[in-house]
Amino acid sequence: MPRLVKKFGGTSVADVQRIKAVAARVKRAVDAGHEVAVVVSAMAGATNQLVDYANAVNVLHDSSEHDVVVASGEQVTAGLLAMALQDLGVPARSWLGWQIPIRTDTAHSRARILDIDASDLDRAMHEGTVPVIAGFQGIAADGRVTTLGRGGSDTTAVALAAALKADRCDIYTDVDGVYTSDPRVVSRARKLRQITFEEMLEMASVGAKVLQTRSVELAMNHGVRVQVLSSFEDVPGTMVVSEEEIVEQALVSGVTYSRDEAKITLLRVADKPGVAAGIFGPLAEANINVDMIVQNISAEGDTTDLTFTVAKADLARAVALLEECRSSIGYGNVLSDANVVKVSVIGVGMRSHAGIAAQMFRALADKGINIQVITTSEIKVSVLIDEAYAELAARTLHTTYGLDAA
Repeated sequence: MPRLVKKFGGTSVADVQRIKAVAARVKRAVDAGHEVAVVVSAMAGATNQLVDYANAVNVLHDSSEHDVVVASGEQVTAGLLAMALQDLGVPARSWLGWQIPIRTDTAHSRARILDIDASDLDRAMHEGTVPVIAGFQGIAADGRVTTLGRGGSDTTAVALAAALKADRCDIYTDVDGVYTSDPRVVSRARKLRQITFEEMLEMASVGAKVLQTRSVELAMNHGVRVQVLSSFEDVPGTMVVSEEEIVEQALVSGVTYSRDEAKITLLRVADKPGVAAGIFGPLAEANINVDMIVQNISAEGDTTDLTFTVAKADLARAVALLEECRSSIGYGNVLSDANVVKVSVIGVGMRSHAGIAAQMFRALADKGINIQVITTSEIKVSVLIDEAYAELAARTLHTTYGLDAA
């Protein structure tokens, strides 16, 4: 029988009525002859409430105890959905991460999955039982509960789909698929029928909130076909598949933007070996991720200006750290700007077509939008611009690359 893993996010299980609706949807899949495993998130708002409780008790909390608290949200949902399925006559049982087990490293609140022993789940599915699995959680080698970070239930679902050798992993959310851009901003954005793993990974990494980045990486590495679809409408979603499955690849598949960017510029940095390591090494040790990097050598050749971006939430920490290291790094001044946005165009068709970046630069220039930083990859071009122009840039580029719905 075809085997499916179905994951339902927080809005899909926000209350008892929605949990019952999810149970009915799962029953239809079972009645259609599928073997089904279900992964659930906490009910909408539950995780935030649990985090607030933990912070109210102790802001400088023990991260392992923090995971015990926040993992309980998914436990509640899993139990409720198993009960709802049983009420409909569907054999079901809830499973927590440690019961499977989903083994992770010990990085509490951001753990990574090391291994899944899916033998008990596999046996249960063969016997006709629907496993209802608490997403977002696992167990470390020391026996403590771990959590996978925000969006971790997507990662759980894809990892389980790989371990169970599922035919597909369905991710149910509050949108009905992946769009060429944010339809709340670009009114003529259209839903994609298919998108490649690489394109989805780039979209997720530069602002698209449909899928969590790590889940897309897992799906790509293990060849798990993923479908993104709505919990609230019975309409086709978007399939995330390997490049080989897409017959005709679009030149550009999407335009995204991320407001979670801040720019830092170090002026008059000594131009000598080891300086870059002296700057980015301490930032890495502080778990501050650096994204776009541009270096400009002075006319004299003895100093350089270095510009890079970090997450907006890390800006203050990054600047303070660089100030502490001023004497060892050797630079004249540090400037920062949180009023920037990163806009990206993405498409596997870029590999075989020249001029995509030039087209982007020309379109933005025609609208009077100044580009501050540029980075490129094989299937993506990203620019950093003033935050005030984010929506104008997204709409302009969406039209420029012929993505507008008819």
